[in-house]
Amino acid sequence: MKNPCLALMGTLAIGALSLSACGGQAQESAPSADFSSVPNYSGTISILTKFAGEPLESYFDDIAKRYEKEHPEVSVELIQETDQSIKDKVRTLTASNALPDAYFTWTGNWQENFVRGGLAADLSELIGPDTQWGSAFGEASLEAFAIDGKYYGIPMYNNGKFMGYNKEAFEKAGVDIPTTFDGLIGSCKALRNAGYQPIAFGNKDGWPALHYLQQLFAYNVPADVLHADFKPETAAWTDPGYELALTQYQQLVDECTDTQAGSNGVLYTTAQESFAGSRSAMYYQEILEFDSVTGKGKLDPDQFGIFPLPAPKGAAGDPGAIEGAPEGYMINAKSPQAVLAADFMKFATSKANAKTLSAVPYGQPSAVRGAVTEQTSSAAVATGIEKVNGASSLVMWLDTVTVPEVADAWLAGGEALTSGSSTPGEVIESVRSASESAK
Repeated sequence: MKNPCLALMGTLAIGALSLSACGGQAQESAPSADFSSVPNYSGTISILTKFAGEPLESYFDDIAKRYEKEHPEVSVELIQETDQSIKDKVRTLTASNALPDAYFTWTGNWQENFVRGGLAADLSELIGPDTQWGSAFGEASLEAFAIDGKYYGIPMYNNGKFMGYNKEAFEKAGVDIPTTFDGLIGSCKALRNAGYQPIAFGNKDGWPALHYLQQLFAYNVPADVLHADFKPETAAWTDPGYELALTQYQQLVDECTDTQAGSNGVLYTTAQESFAGSRSAMYYQEILEFDSVTGKGKLDPDQFGIFPLPAPKGAAGDPGAIEGAPEGYMINAKSPQAVLAADFMKFATSKANAKTLSAVPYGQPSAVRGAVTEQTSSAAVATGIEKVNGASSLVMWLDTVTVPEVADAWLAGGEALTSGSSTPGEVIESVRSASESAK
């Protein structure tokens, strides 16, 4: 079994953590904060979010101001980062032993390494399913942050991946919502002839390609095989469904995206803007993005629809699976302000704040029960969450569910497939090699 500190260093690619974070030959558990105690409402707490930029940034700004008003001797320091920049920020903060009191996390291997590195507080007594706070969350969301029966994460919102489409573009091109992968590919020619880029796609950051791949893997590879392959100790990566999925992805890139623009050089936000400006007919997006592509100067909400990436006919995996996972926050186990930081996060996830988070303009579907309804959220967000809740299974993001070496191999492979510089066979072989090295 890997040393947990080495695993954490690999995940964050930072070279080394301070001795206070990862000392000795075996990681010892950090001293446990007494989360049953009353918080000492004084001093400063630091919170690392993934909400930089409008409209999201103002959510935590408002929460912090209201918390400070209720507790005048408390100061809340916000470190607001974007979906991409937060990865580099976490590396820097962890390397300098300056991880904030509360910090954003994905589920899967990303979260697990902080737990194994002793940097995530055990919140079971505070947010376990039988506690008052824990019972406020959907069961699946809460369980996604559990490791070995202990609860380390605070679910903030649910998420899932869907193809957003412009209803007017589909009508103009005379195409219906595709129900099979071949149908999706077949619709692209008609949409292009109608004057639209069929699918907006920006892969400069690498992970957008992996979102397509993971959904196609869920469709083409039996679930038990797929989940076994996420862990190097049980991985083989030999199922023929992988190469089939990679081939299908290449077909989508070649026939439905703007290959002349070179998607590896295009930001995902640029693709998002292309769809919001009605220059593209479709854009594969997370529920978190739905309310960002509609509104004044963007796509009319009535013209915005969603559907799951269609499954190929006769696929060997789970045609009802949806790629997605909740996202949330952890409390720094080494923080002297751990109890106060947890209290702030409890305030941030109150029912009233959860409804605000789920509503326009934020559109982040809270994991708190009853926060997402057609009255509190846009129709698209409410529909997306309904589809996520009704999925036969959820499959986590490919770059966070597996170990860093394998995730890096997939990132490189996705970029190579997008540019056409590697074949599906070459990509899967590089992943097998990375997985074998990670054992």
